[in-house]
Order: sequence, then C-alpha cells, then structure tokens
Amino acid sequence: MTFETELRRAVDTGKVIFGTRRTAKTLMNGEGKLLILSSNMPKSQKEKLQHIASLHNIAVKHAEITSKELGEICGKPFGILALLVLDPGRSKILQKPKSRKKAKK
Repeated sequence: MTFETELRRAVDTGKVIFGTRRTAKTLMNGEGKLLILSSNMPKSQKEKLQHIASLHNIAVKHAEITSKELGEICGKPFGILALLVLDPGRSKILQKPKSRKKAKK
C-alpha cells in the first residue's frame, strides 16, 4: 500500500475536493477527513489550511511531492497544491502505515 496508489484509489472511488479555495471553504464547515498539502505550497497558505484543519480535528498529510506530481497522481492535467478527502471510497488512505520494527537478535 503506497500513498500514491491509495490517493488515486480515493480519487477514483471516493469524494475528493481539489484546490486551495474550495478546500479552505469546506474545511471551515468542519467537513473532511484528510487534508493533503503539496511540498511546494506557499508557507502562508499551508499554515492557514493547517490551522483550520486543526480547529476541526482533521488530519493533515504533508506530501513529499510537488503540486504537479500530485496532479498527475490524481489524473488531472494541472497541479494541485491542496486537496481534501471527504470520503476515501475503497482506498485505505486514512489508515496509518504500519511501523516496521526490527526483529530482536
């Protein structure tokens, strides 16, 4: 289960909002389950969205990919600075990755 695969599955089978303005509006209504921010999002916008998400206890994921790459993963011909997962559909994007513990010798 990779982040990219699960994100694409959420876009294809669930409900996801794209764009900074629409994401901010929806967050202010307390909607959403996971906020995803691209690595090249301007700091002021990133802080604003993080603050709104924290007020409503919505999880935030800082993607280690650019907006262009995020757009490509979502199957869009444009860059995406921010997106909000409202319904994950059949994806497991809301599940935390299992930690890999080293076996004791």
